[in-house]
Amino acid sequence: MQSRLVLAGGLLALFLAGAPPASPVANAQQVGNLDAPAPKPKSYVVYATDQQNVTAGKRSVLELHFRVVDGFHVNSHTPKSELLIPTQITLQPAAGVKAETIEYPAGTSFSFSFDPTEKLDVYSGAFTVKLPVVADAGTHTIDGTLRYQACDHAACYPPKSLPVQVIFTAK
Repeated sequence: MQSRLVLAGGLLALFLAGAPPASPVANAQQVGNLDAPAPKPKSYVVYATDQQNVTAGKRSVLELHFRVVDGFHVNSHTPKSELLIPTQITLQPAAGVKAETIEYPAGTSFSFSFDPTEKLDVYSGAFTVKLPVVADAGTHTIDGTLRYQACDHAACYPPKSLPVQVIFTAK
Protein backbone atom coordinates (compact mmCIF):
# COMPACT_ATOMS: atom_id res chain seq x y z
CA MET A 1 0.00 0.00 0.00
CA GLN A 2 2.82 2.37 0.82
CA SER A 3 4.47 1.81 -2.62
CA ARG A 4 1.23 2.74 -4.37
CA LEU A 5 1.03 5.92 -2.37
CA VAL A 6 4.62 6.87 -3.25
CA LEU A 7 3.95 6.21 -6.96
CA ALA A 8 0.71 8.18 -6.89
CA GLY A 9 2.43 11.01 -5.01
CA GLY A 10 5.24 11.05 -7.58
CA LEU A 11 2.76 11.27 -10.46
CA LEU A 12 0.86 14.00 -8.61
CA ALA A 13 4.11 15.94 -8.14
CA LEU A 14 4.89 15.63 -11.86
CA PHE A 15 1.36 16.71 -12.75
CA LEU A 16 1.51 19.72 -10.44
CA ALA A 17 4.95 20.65 -11.81
CA GLY A 18 3.50 20.67 -15.34
CA ALA A 19 5.59 17.79 -16.66
CA PRO A 20 3.75 14.97 -18.40
CA PRO A 21 4.34 11.48 -17.06
CA ALA A 22 6.79 9.41 -19.08
CA SER A 23 5.22 6.70 -21.18
CA PRO A 24 6.48 4.47 -23.99
CA VAL A 25 3.93 6.03 -26.38
CA ALA A 26 5.05 9.60 -25.63
CA ASN A 27 8.71 8.64 -26.05
CA ALA A 28 8.04 6.89 -29.38
CA GLN A 29 6.26 9.96 -30.74
CA GLN A 30 9.15 12.22 -29.80
CA VAL A 31 11.78 10.11 -31.58
CA GLY A 32 10.17 10.15 -35.05
CA ASN A 33 10.77 7.99 -38.08
CA LEU A 34 14.15 8.46 -39.74
CA ASP A 35 12.94 6.69 -42.90
CA ALA A 36 10.05 9.11 -43.42
CA PRO A 37 10.55 11.59 -46.26
CA ALA A 38 11.24 15.18 -45.28
CA PRO A 39 8.10 17.30 -45.40
CA LYS A 40 7.77 19.35 -48.58
CA PRO A 41 6.82 23.03 -48.34
CA LYS A 42 3.26 23.99 -49.27
CA SER A 43 4.65 26.55 -51.67
CA TYR A 44 8.07 26.48 -53.29
CA VAL A 45 7.92 30.14 -54.34
CA VAL A 46 7.13 33.16 -52.16
CA TYR A 47 5.78 36.46 -53.53
CA ALA A 48 6.73 39.68 -51.73
CA THR A 49 4.38 42.55 -52.51
CA ASP A 50 5.49 46.14 -52.05
CA GLN A 51 3.49 49.34 -52.43
CA GLN A 52 4.69 50.93 -55.65
CA ASN A 53 4.13 54.39 -57.11
CA VAL A 54 4.18 55.28 -60.80
CA THR A 55 3.53 58.38 -62.88
CA ALA A 56 -0.07 58.55 -64.10
CA GLY A 57 -0.48 58.42 -67.88
CA LYS A 58 3.19 57.51 -68.54
CA ARG A 59 4.78 54.13 -69.23
CA SER A 60 6.14 52.83 -65.94
CA VAL A 61 7.53 49.49 -64.82
CA LEU A 62 6.22 47.60 -61.79
CA GLU A 63 8.47 45.03 -60.16
CA LEU A 64 7.15 41.70 -58.87
CA HIS A 65 9.60 40.10 -56.42
CA PHE A 66 9.70 36.33 -55.95
CA ARG A 67 11.94 33.97 -53.98
CA VAL A 68 12.34 30.25 -54.59
CA VAL A 69 12.62 28.31 -51.31
CA ASP A 70 16.19 27.16 -50.57
CA GLY A 71 17.00 23.72 -51.95
CA PHE A 72 14.61 24.07 -54.90
CA HIS A 73 14.56 25.66 -58.34
CA VAL A 74 11.79 26.35 -60.85
CA ASN A 75 11.97 26.22 -64.63
CA SER A 76 12.49 29.64 -66.20
CA HIS A 77 9.86 31.16 -68.49
CA THR A 78 11.80 29.60 -71.41
CA PRO A 79 12.84 26.09 -70.34
CA LYS A 80 15.19 24.19 -72.66
CA SER A 81 12.67 21.38 -73.28
CA GLU A 82 9.04 21.45 -74.32
CA LEU A 83 8.48 18.70 -71.72
CA LEU A 84 9.23 21.16 -68.90
CA ILE A 85 6.59 23.51 -67.52
CA PRO A 86 7.62 27.17 -67.81
CA THR A 87 7.21 29.71 -65.03
CA GLN A 88 4.47 32.01 -66.26
CA ILE A 89 2.35 34.85 -64.89
CA THR A 90 -1.23 35.33 -66.00
CA LEU A 91 -2.83 38.68 -65.10
CA GLN A 92 -6.46 39.75 -65.08
CA PRO A 93 -7.37 43.05 -66.76
CA ALA A 94 -7.70 45.97 -64.34
CA ALA A 95 -9.79 49.10 -64.89
CA GLY A 96 -7.68 52.14 -65.72
CA VAL A 97 -4.54 50.08 -66.35
CA LYS A 98 -3.02 49.06 -69.66
CA ALA A 99 -0.51 46.30 -68.99
CA GLU A 100 2.14 45.53 -71.59
CA THR A 101 4.08 42.30 -72.13
CA ILE A 102 5.65 40.91 -68.96
CA GLU A 103 9.46 40.96 -68.89
CA TYR A 104 10.96 37.85 -67.31
CA PRO A 105 14.58 37.69 -66.11
CA ALA A 106 17.09 35.43 -67.80
CA GLY A 107 17.36 32.03 -66.17
CA THR A 108 20.50 30.37 -64.88
CA SER A 109 22.01 27.23 -66.42
CA PHE A 110 21.67 24.25 -64.12
CA SER A 111 22.72 20.63 -64.55
CA PHE A 112 22.27 17.51 -62.48
CA SER A 113 25.28 15.52 -61.26
CA PHE A 114 23.91 12.39 -62.93
CA ASP A 115 23.89 14.13 -66.37
CA PRO A 116 26.15 17.20 -66.42
CA THR A 117 25.83 17.50 -70.22
CA GLU A 118 22.14 18.48 -70.06
CA LYS A 119 21.65 22.09 -69.00
CA LEU A 120 18.33 23.41 -67.70
CA ASP A 121 17.26 27.06 -67.62
CA VAL A 122 15.99 27.77 -64.09
CA TYR A 123 15.28 30.38 -61.43
CA SER A 124 16.56 29.86 -57.89
CA GLY A 125 16.77 32.24 -54.96
CA ALA A 126 15.34 35.70 -55.65
CA PHE A 127 14.10 36.77 -59.07
CA THR A 128 12.18 39.82 -60.28
CA VAL A 129 9.59 39.99 -63.03
CA LYS A 130 8.89 43.39 -64.59
CA LEU A 131 5.44 44.56 -65.64
CA PRO A 132 5.28 47.66 -67.85
CA VAL A 133 2.02 49.59 -67.37
CA VAL A 134 0.30 52.83 -68.29
CA ALA A 135 -2.24 53.73 -65.60
CA ASP A 136 -4.83 56.40 -64.89
CA ALA A 137 -4.40 58.41 -61.68
CA GLY A 138 -5.45 56.53 -58.55
CA THR A 139 -4.82 53.29 -56.68
CA HIS A 140 -4.97 50.12 -58.74
CA THR A 141 -4.96 46.38 -58.10
CA ILE A 142 -3.97 43.78 -60.66
CA ASP A 143 -4.75 40.17 -59.74
CA GLY A 144 -2.99 37.24 -61.29
CA THR A 145 -1.38 33.85 -60.89
CA LEU A 146 2.19 32.60 -61.08
CA ARG A 147 2.25 29.05 -62.42
CA TYR A 148 5.49 27.12 -61.90
CA GLN A 149 7.00 23.69 -61.45
CA ALA A 150 9.51 23.23 -58.66
CA CYS A 151 12.30 20.67 -58.59
CA ASP A 152 15.09 19.71 -56.22
CA HIS A 153 18.26 17.74 -56.93
CA ALA A 154 16.30 14.47 -57.10
CA ALA A 155 12.82 15.12 -58.51
CA CYS A 156 10.31 17.56 -59.97
CA TYR A 157 6.98 18.09 -58.26
CA PRO A 158 3.48 18.71 -59.64
CA PRO A 159 2.92 22.24 -60.96
CA LYS A 160 1.59 24.82 -58.51
CA SER A 161 -0.20 28.13 -58.81
CA LEU A 162 0.60 31.09 -56.57
CA PRO A 163 -1.87 34.00 -56.33
CA VAL A 164 -0.28 37.34 -57.17
CA GLN A 165 -1.75 40.73 -56.35
CA VAL A 166 0.00 43.90 -57.51
CA ILE A 167 -1.20 47.06 -55.74
CA PHE A 168 0.13 50.42 -56.90
CA THR A 169 -0.69 54.10 -57.04
CA ALA A 170 -0.45 56.27 -60.15
CA LYS A 171 0.09 59.98 -59.33
